Amino acid sequence: MNKKYQTIISTDAEKSGLVANWETLQRIFIRPENEASRIALVKYMEQILFGLHDFLQKHVGITREAGLRQLSDRFKNSAIGKHPEKKLADVIQGIIEDIAPHAVNVASPYFIGHMTSAIPFFMVHLATIVSALNQNVVKLETSKIVSVLERQVLAKIHRIIYDFSEDFYDFHIQRPESTLGSFVEDGTLANLTALWVARNRCFPPGPGFEGVEAEGVAAAFRAHQVDRCVILVSRLGHYSLEKACGVLGIGNGNIIPVDIDADNRMDIGALKREIAVIRNQSPGVKILAVVGIAGTTETGTVDPLGEIADVCRTHGVHFHVDAAWGGPVRLSDKYRTLLNGVEKADSVTIDGHKQFYMPMSCGMVYFKDPQAMDSVAYHAAYIARPGSVDLGIRSLVGSRSAVSLILGSAIEIMGRKGYALLIDHGIETAAAFAELIKRRPLFELVTPPELNILTYRIFPGPLKQEWRSTGLEKRKQLTRKLNHINITVQRMQREAGNSFVSRTTLRRSGADDIVVLRSVIMNPLTNMAVLTDILNEQEYLYHRLPET
Repeated sequence: MNKKYQTIISTDAEKSGLVANWETLQRIFIRPENEASRIALVKYMEQILFGLHDFLQKHVGITREAGLRQLSDRFKNSAIGKHPEKKLADVIQGIIEDIAPHAVNVASPYFIGHMTSAIPFFMVHLATIVSALNQNVVKLETSKIVSVLERQVLAKIHRIIYDFSEDFYDFHIQRPESTLGSFVEDGTLANLTALWVARNRCFPPGPGFEGVEAEGVAAAFRAHQVDRCVILVSRLGHYSLEKACGVLGIGNGNIIPVDIDADNRMDIGALKREIAVIRNQSPGVKILAVVGIAGTTETGTVDPLGEIADVCRTHGVHFHVDAAWGGPVRLSDKYRTLLNGVEKADSVTIDGHKQFYMPMSCGMVYFKDPQAMDSVAYHAAYIARPGSVDLGIRSLVGSRSAVSLILGSAIEIMGRKGYALLIDHGIETAAAFAELIKRRPLFELVTPPELNILTYRIFPGPLKQEWRSTGLEKRKQLTRKLNHINITVQRMQREAGNSFVSRTTLRRSGADDIVVLRSVIMNPLTNMAVLTDILNEQEYLYHRLPET
């Protein structure tokens, strides 16, 4: 850029007031730069703070019809300007008018495709306060009372899972040497933390060996006379477990998938056989953990947790439950028994930004043994010193916001009963939706809901008749045709922008993979009228396909 052009830009910036200097920096650091910015901020923030769902309905579509390539072309400038480019008022207006319309309105009752939904309006208020306080909760010197409060919130959720005695919680809740659980970014890091603890406890220090955390996996295998270690999980396990095994040096190829039964739950017989084969035929293989799932991502099903726990106890294996989705069901008196056995787990993952209806993002991991996380403790000279009460001593992350303050406040606002009403609504509406699907000739219910997730597919009557009267090869052709139909209709519905249902591919033992439509019912505003509209739209789109 030539000097003359630079001078013009600099002069224009000065005339507009968009100049980075100490005076303007101090001004915009502590308040809106002018009255126009303040008015713009108040105009939109007032709508967000006191009319959140109306605001989202007005400004954000389900999926506005605009291709990613078209949107990407608008965001190719990689240079940061020397001087400010926009005033606050212009930035806010740009977000509302240019960004929001092309974001996804996950708060819409017609958005039933993912584990992300509407949040109560007060969550925005709580998140704003947390941002303003800007506490780093892993260090007592940057959070003080908030770290103390976090220990209380952890104890409350721990009690939902394990329900130990009053004396247990009175003793451990604020005891620096005890760790009931930890907040992390999401379920992926929660699962990683649980397996990190399991790995370190599986390969502890011994004579001539300082432990796997100090010396690494290769040294741990030599010291404990192990060739490899494996983790067993159902075929519907979340891919975050593969990430965890990669990070921990175990290798994601050492996750052994266990067959599922007809209800998409881990087959206990298959688990026992898998363990027997490992123990009898591969003495050099160590079973690090067995993972049960309380609410699989694809079908929402819950593994037989109590039976898995008994098998793990028999063989002395760490039992982890991935309850990122289903954990809050323990708050429902009507349906809490669906998670029976979770209290036997050594560790449990729960996501706050799922069925605790918190803003992104909040993951949690809990341990039955308050000393379990000692195996991953770290200390530093300037902070988290030995004897310190810092939460970061036994934590994967070094800096973390006070999301515990949001969750703790939400629990006080909602109560057990409030959350139970949301949980019950999701489970019961999903059950009613399944019945509606079964009554519609165009559709086939594939996996009935156990919690509040179900899958179904478009399966026209003529193809059903043909399916019943034909052989294996023809059925393979029909499966490919049905997969194409469901993929096409799902894409058309997404692009139309009125509603959203996701899709996934179910892999079946001894049969071809099938593409299904996947619904997640968690928005309290999603009712049967909305679900009927969604099916009607899918039927309308199907009849617009050329081949029909």
